[in-house]
Amino acid sequence: MDSGAGALHLSSSLLELEDRIRWKPMASLALARQYEQQAMALGDPLLAARARLCQANMQSRSGDLAGATRQIWTVFDWASEHQDLQLLARTHLIWANVHRNLGDAAQCLEQSMLSVELLDDTATAHMQIWHRVKLADALCMSGMVEAARVRYRQSADLAVELRRPELLLGLLNNWAYWELATDNFAEAQQVAGQLIEHARDHGYDLTPPDLDTLGSIEIAVGRPAEAVRLVQLAIQQHGLEGQDDADTLAECNLTLARAQRSLGAHGEAQDSLDRCRTLSVERGLSEVLVRAHQEQAELYAAQDRFAEAFAEHKAFFAAHRRLRSRQREAESLTRQAMFETAEARKEAERFREQARRDSLTGLHNRRYVDENLPALLTGKTDVAVAVADIDHFKSINDQLSHAVGDRVLAVVATVLQREQLALAPEGFVARLGGEEFLLVLPGVSAGAAHAALDRIRLAVGCHDWAGLTAGMPVTVSIGVTHSGLLPEPTQPALLAVADRHLYAAKRQGRNRVVTGCPEDGAGLQPATTAGVR
Repeated sequence: MDSGAGALHLSSSLLELEDRIRWKPMASLALARQYEQQAMALGDPLLAARARLCQANMQSRSGDLAGATRQIWTVFDWASEHQDLQLLARTHLIWANVHRNLGDAAQCLEQSMLSVELLDDTATAHMQIWHRVKLADALCMSGMVEAARVRYRQSADLAVELRRPELLLGLLNNWAYWELATDNFAEAQQVAGQLIEHARDHGYDLTPPDLDTLGSIEIAVGRPAEAVRLVQLAIQQHGLEGQDDADTLAECNLTLARAQRSLGAHGEAQDSLDRCRTLSVERGLSEVLVRAHQEQAELYAAQDRFAEAFAEHKAFFAAHRRLRSRQREAESLTRQAMFETAEARKEAERFREQARRDSLTGLHNRRYVDENLPALLTGKTDVAVAVADIDHFKSINDQLSHAVGDRVLAVVATVLQREQLALAPEGFVARLGGEEFLLVLPGVSAGAAHAALDRIRLAVGCHDWAGLTAGMPVTVSIGVTHSGLLPEPTQPALLAVADRHLYAAKRQGRNRVVTGCPEDGAGLQPATTAGVR
């Protein structure tokens, strides 16, 4: 398979992992790491970034929030630098999940909103629907249930319009769950009815998480027998599918124990609760284990075993304190990871900016020019481009010292930048090397370029140099061209013409502006110069 076909195949495989709402986290994490290795072998940084983001998603879902955060930052930096809106939108969605796990409702909502705002024509149908669903979840988490319902309905309409019934199934499960979590039992029951009807109409089997949500709703509305039926079906289905998600089976057994207790089946409830506890200990499900302690206390109380209920309540509170301590520790580690990565990012940006600056004058350098001038030339605005050279600069160095020469360079740079900002704030000045500078002036027309650059020439020559050069004059020669005068205004073409005009200015006596030469060919202005005034 050639590299192009390999990249296409890998992109398709990544998309299948990205556009999914339920995963087997550990298996998916291993697969995402394999995809990153393949992307690196292909030399494709975008595919590698997508694979790393899939890893971050699986890390956050398996509880490694600090690791997920570090991974997300690297992807966010790459996506920001390359303005990949689809990758940025996915990044913010996974960031929202990290904050949801931290219990930070405000940040979860902010990141969820960003994940929707960044959606554009490159977003997949899955993203258009599911990002809005997760925004609705975040609104519920923040207590804005009415606003969430509007988003759920919009997402449902979009799922129908885009013919994604499987996403509508997941949407309805989330909606029912959050209605229940916010104690809106009647609304939860209504959405649950839609979930069941939709699954039946489209021939879907309800998944164990779906069935567990439905069972919890049945308990809340006083139908524990139906809850038992649904959750037992979920447990049976879980075993048949061989799922490896960490918490579903423990959650189902806990819900089953609650339903059985409500029916007075205390022995069966104890068996279910014991299975929940065993799974929670084996799989490190601290939060589920805390709720199991609470349910055990309720079960003892239902059997009038009040001393044991009291002891279990004490165990519950102790476990709850340990859980909150671990959560705070995890939150601190994650916050520290965020801080460290943000600091590293700022440091990298600082070094990146330094690499694009001339250390002596503080102006941009040739690297900055190469990265930014081509983009200006492809825009709708015409650009005047000029090369300025300090006249007789060698004499300044030889007669006054290189230290004075450096100070002259710095002052000329300041004057050039001040005049450039007044003429064309969207442009820039760069030091190309030695005593040569580049001025880029967007929005300055071809007709106005000569006068504009002559003003800059005069500003340099009229500066008060007496205190620095002991009366030796400092002037510049300037060669100018314009993007509107060349059939193909590329950076190399413009710089070549500006250089020719600069040397024409030197040959004609220096301290002048040249905007055209006879040898430049058809389409250019006749040679015009301005000398000392």
